Amino acid sequence: MAKSGSTFLALLTGAAIGAGLGMLYAPESGENTRKKLGENAKRTQDDLNKRYRETSSNLSQKAKKAKSDFEQRLEETLSSASFKADEILSSLELKLEELKKQNSKFQKDRKSESGDKANVDESVASKGNKNTGSAAV
Repeated sequence: MAKSGSTFLALLTGAAIGAGLGMLYAPESGENTRKKLGENAKRTQDDLNKRYRETSSNLSQKAKKAKSDFEQRLEETLSSASFKADEILSSLELKLEELKKQNSKFQKDRKSESGDKANVDESVASKGNKNTGSAAV
């Protein structure tokens, strides 16, 4: 982009110098000189317009390509993130099932310990009643 800008500047400088020298050394009449200057100005204007269109077109194409690249990368990123989210959810679901099984086992163990403790308490209580009952007799 900078190279085309310096080329353009060199072209304008060359055109201005050429027009100035042409006027100084022109063996033609003023009318012909003005006509040539007008033609030269017209060519310069046409060249400027052409370069403007080319630069504009190049920028437009680069912007479209950048947009396309961005959309493609975004799609890949979203797809990857979705895949990873699915993996995480699956992992969490497996962990939840494992925790449910552990909790169920823990609850069963706790109930059986509770039942054993209740049986021991009843046994101790019944022995205590028998002992207090026989002592009272």
